[in-house]
Amino acid sequence: MIITRSPLRITLGGGGTDLPSYYREYGGFLIAAAVDKYIYITLSQPFREEITVKYSKFECVTSVQEIQHPIVRECLTMLPCTPPWVEIASSADIPAGTGMGSSGSFTTALLKSIHTHRKTILHTAELAEQACHVEIDRLGEPIGKQDQYIAAFGGLTCFEFNPDDTVKAYPLNVSQETLFTLEDNLLLFFTKTSRSASAILKDQNEKSKSKDSSMLDNLHFIKELGYQNKAALERGDLDEFARLMNVHWEHKRKRSGGMSNPDIDSWYELGMKNGAAGGKLIGAGGGGFLMFYCEEKSRLRAAMKEAGLEEVRFRFDFEGTKVLIPH
Repeated sequence: MIITRSPLRITLGGGGTDLPSYYREYGGFLIAAAVDKYIYITLSQPFREEITVKYSKFECVTSVQEIQHPIVRECLTMLPCTPPWVEIASSADIPAGTGMGSSGSFTTALLKSIHTHRKTILHTAELAEQACHVEIDRLGEPIGKQDQYIAAFGGLTCFEFNPDDTVKAYPLNVSQETLFTLEDNLLLFFTKTSRSASAILKDQNEKSKSKDSSMLDNLHFIKELGYQNKAALERGDLDEFARLMNVHWEHKRKRSGGMSNPDIDSWYELGMKNGAAGGKLIGAGGGGFLMFYCEEKSRLRAAMKEAGLEEVRFRFDFEGTKVLIPH
């Protein structure tokens, strides 16, 4: 039996500039942080000549082509197991469709398990790029590269997405004090709604490809904000980081009509009135988690609880995608 795990993530700046439709023309930049909420994949060799896949559904088939789960099917097609009979099961700390990059984490964890089963060694960047190839190239999803890369690398990491499709990854250069303060003062609240990131990003993708000026201006601005976030965090100016979160959210809301809704707007305002210095919805939008930066947390927690939002506490993950049980 092989068990792998891959972290989920939050975005600290520049989100949205990692889509090929944007970075292939202008280059992208963002900062992401892996958190200690995970996707787990278990892979084992069954005694029967069949392929079993267990997730929110159960599949039992006799060939890879019959698998309905698109990521599992494409990964096993790209990396065939010999013999092909495997049993794959997934579990998660956080539901899918909540803006924390679960699809990219699932793909990196699955690929890691298959490579371990095949006894092949893969560099972290190669793992991330293979996961991007599966989701973006083979499956044609209108998504970016952030989720796969931060899942593979872990940590608080800066990513530069170059027009030639190469990606430069390097750690955010923050002090230990800033790191601990950021970890303590970032709070996540679940809005109890989930959505498909692909559906929301499709609009951004199409507008970027058609060179829609308002969309491109928005993404240029978001990329510049990402660099400003980097500078603020690296000099330990968390007040400025919190202010930039608000600026980011106001511009992010303009990218798509599905980005927010009256409930999300109301909860955001509630958070800002109850001690938060900055906030935004993480992920593609439309649901998932609200993230706030707050130093005096008791009042914010009480207000969110009264509104019916559940907090999910977290720490940062610095290990990335890894094998927990190798055989």
